[in-house]
Amino acid sequence: MQKMFEPPGNATSHNSLSVIIKVCVVIPFVCIFLYCIVVMLHIFASHRQLLDSTRYILFSYLLINDTLQILSSVLLFLFIMGKVYFAIVFCAPLIFLSAATFQNTPLILATLSLERYVSIFYPLQRPAAWRSDRTWIIILFLCLISCIFTVVDFSMEGSKPGVDVLSTPVLCRDFAVNSSPTQTWFRVYVFGIFFALVAVIIFFTYIRILLETRKLRQDRESVSKALHTVLLHGLQLLLCMLAFTHPITVSLLVLHANWAPEDIAFFNFFCFILIPRFLSPLIYGLRDESIRGYMKRVHCCSHRARISASDKPQIKLSGS
Repeated sequence: MQKMFEPPGNATSHNSLSVIIKVCVVIPFVCIFLYCIVVMLHIFASHRQLLDSTRYILFSYLLINDTLQILSSVLLFLFIMGKVYFAIVFCAPLIFLSAATFQNTPLILATLSLERYVSIFYPLQRPAAWRSDRTWIIILFLCLISCIFTVVDFSMEGSKPGVDVLSTPVLCRDFAVNSSPTQTWFRVYVFGIFFALVAVIIFFTYIRILLETRKLRQDRESVSKALHTVLLHGLQLLLCMLAFTHPITVSLLVLHANWAPEDIAFFNFFCFILIPRFLSPLIYGLRDESIRGYMKRVHCCSHRARISASDKPQIKLSGS
């Protein structure tokens, strides 16, 4: 989905001020996102009891996946803004990472919803694959699915006349390795199947947990939390699906706004790729009571450390 910020092939050189403004808008968002992700991953690493839960293991995997997706997409964005050219052999891995992680996100959301379903209906006798010590099997399976489809997509690209993948410099964008109509239709079908399948799984788990909530008279609170969590995964899926509104928003902006093509591409990249990726893990993480409580402790400790550090020079001066 990184092609959403690609400039058209016949576009003239970017205005330097426009490029600076776009970079200055993107970089602060990325820094804030990375700070929150690092804090949450630090919480998981320093509180091992959280990793005894399959849900938190899958959530930490979602954080890592979305971080890789954003970093690869932003690097591609910076290369295009700076018109950096290099060989396809160095460009392809970055595009591969961006595409594979993009496909992996809906699969992780479906797995998180199924985990909530399993925890409600099989609280004492969980299937072996859903135990915390076996979660790596699920993660490996999700990675293989995403990578296999991306490899198939890349393999559809035939050799281009006059282009040497080892030496010919190209602008690192999706068109450099995915330019055939067959690949375009393949990606449309794969993304459609992925998101339709995930939507069905989330809808199924939501309805099943909703019906279970009406049956149970005790432990309604935990079932209700699971219901809200599955609903939140549906919201996360909708945020991911905003990326597919690209053709509609381009058409509307072309008709009703006098924007340059590169500005339209940046608008779509920022609003429908970056913002949903920023919000999705942060909303889920900050909603969780355990993670939110640990984050408050981290901020309190860092605030006390800054205060004590600022007081040390004053103590030395008063004693001199």
